[in-house]
Amino acid sequence: MALYEHVFLARQDISAQQVDALVEQYKGVIEANGGKVGRIENWGLKSLTYRIKKNRKAHYALMDIDAPAAAIQEMERQMRISEDVLRYMTIAVEKHEEGPSAMMQKRDRDDRGPREGGDRGPRRDFGDRGPRPPREGGFGDREDRPRRPREDRV
Repeated sequence: MALYEHVFLARQDISAQQVDALVEQYKGVIEANGGKVGRIENWGLKSLTYRIKKNRKAHYALMDIDAPAAAIQEMERQMRISEDVLRYMTIAVEKHEEGPSAMMQKRDRDDRGPREGGDRGPRRDFGDRGPRPPREGGFGDREDRPRRPREDRV
């Protein structure tokens, strides 16, 4: 049997209990066809990058599956029929990840550590170029010029 990671997106207007019921339904399909489901993660309601079937958000769910290809095909067939499933994707993997997935690992900005120079990175050193010469024109030398009255207001 092959190893798969399967993610599906469910409509935003169904409840979390209904998403769990969908996961159990598809888990039953896999087990009925000779496979088994390992880790199941519910990633919750998240915003979509673009609208899918008039939905701006979706419930995300991940399943680690060890099953024959026929079981995956049957599960995907039932997902195509279901109106509650917006999108799904199944990927064959060499081995399942241990621990929580990347989506479940909470990372704050504070955990990543400081960067040099803040958000923009370190300032570059131009070495032997020296300081910049003063600019001519523009707004920097405005106080040196005498003001002339505008011709349309004289």
